[in-house]
Amino acid sequence: MPVNAEQQANAGRGEIFRVVGLIAALVFALGFYFLLLGRIAFALIGSGEAAGIAMGVGVLLLPILGVWVTAATVRAALAHQHLARRIHEEGLELDTSTLARRPSGRIERGAADELFEQVKREWEADPDNWRVSYRLARAYDYAGDRTRARETMRRAVALEKLEREQREG
Repeated sequence: MPVNAEQQANAGRGEIFRVVGLIAALVFALGFYFLLLGRIAFALIGSGEAAGIAMGVGVLLLPILGVWVTAATVRAALAHQHLARRIHEEGLELDTSTLARRPSGRIERGAADELFEQVKREWEADPDNWRVSYRLARAYDYAGDRTRARETMRRAVALEKLEREQREG
C-alpha cells in the first residue's frame, strides 16, 4: 500500500515527538538526580567537619558540571538538527543509498572511505561553506572518525551561524 506525503509527514512528526519526549524525560531525571546530589552536598557541608565540607564541595561540583554538560549537549544537538533540516531542504544530503553495507546496516569501510575522499575534495574547494563542512562531518562519521566528525560539525555550525548573522545584519 503506497504511503502518501501526509502520512509520511505525520509519521515524521510522531517520531519527533517521541524523541523530544525522551529527551525531556532524561533531562527531568537528570534534574532530579542533580537536586538530590545538591541536597547531599549541602548536608555534608553543613556537618561542619573538614572532611564533610571537602566532600560536600566535591559532590556539589558534580551537579554543576552535570547541568553544564547536559545544556551543552542539548544545545549542540539542536544546532546539528537545524543544519540537518536545512541540508535536507536544500537537497544536499549525502546519498548513501547505493553504498555497500555490512549486515549490521553500517556502510562498509571501503565505501565510506570513497565517499569521504569525494566529500573531502568538495571541502578543499570551498572550506568556508557550512554546507560542505556539514557534508564532510557526515562523511567522517560514516568513515568511523567520530572525533573529526564532531570537530567538523562544530565548524559547520559556526559557519552557518556566521552566514545567518551576515544575512540578517
